[in-house]
Amino acid sequence: MPELPEVETIKRQLEKVILGKKISAVIVNNPKVIKEPSLELFKRGLEGVKIAKILRKGKALILELSSGKSLVTHLRMTGQLVYPGSAKQSRVSFKLSDNTILDYNDRRILGELRLLDDWRNLKFIRELGPEPFDLPEEEFKKMLSEKKTKIKPLLMDQTFISGIGNLYVAEALFKAKIHPLRPASSLSDKEKENLFSAIEEILDSAIKHKGSSIDQYVMVSGEKGDYVKYHKVYDRENEPCYVCKTPIKRISQGGRGTYFCARCQK
Repeated sequence: MPELPEVETIKRQLEKVILGKKISAVIVNNPKVIKEPSLELFKRGLEGVKIAKILRKGKALILELSSGKSLVTHLRMTGQLVYPGSAKQSRVSFKLSDNTILDYNDRRILGELRLLDDWRNLKFIRELGPEPFDLPEEEFKKMLSEKKTKIKPLLMDQTFISGIGNLYVAEALFKAKIHPLRPASSLSDKEKENLFSAIEEILDSAIKHKGSSIDQYVMVSGEKGDYVKYHKVYDRENEPCYVCKTPIKRISQGGRGTYFCARCQK
């Protein structure tokens, strides 16, 4: 699933190519990705309005429109936004006022599109925890000290901290040398500080390299993100740790694959 770096990359790229343009037509090839409102109201509410602002909240992308409504996109596992598109293999396409097309692709139809009066009222948006870059270090340390939950699933919990998931939590824990099975409350102040820094550094670097093309993620141009080659543990089971050469382990944690170095991470 695209995480904060991937969605932030898409946001920044879309700002350069579609901001200020009007949606002249909506082409729906598969209505299953449209969760609300009805297909007719979805098309009617989008055609003829200008894209006024583009936001990211957690892993969600929000296009605020000149009508006051917002188009909220959650890419899930296989969603893509590609520009310029062709409307040939998309689930939904948006024809813009300059005759270019923005395609929403979704091979497994796991993502969703919603046209809302106010995106702030969307349940999962209301429940989002603070953004990693907006969270003061002392507040982060306090939040961890109050939780006995294991550190990895806690950091993946979008109501605790928004935007980061399986991939970047694994990388941050490796960088901070913290075992994923540790209870959050067991971390020392120094470990919390190291983890806070690791999260920011990992996310910054991943944004710089346009995200990680795992599964179906691509940039707006259709090209792959470049951060995969910088992964230290994620998806590297049995490969040697870059630090100590110990084979990277994979365990199941909360139904997700967890990658770590048993020697470096304590």
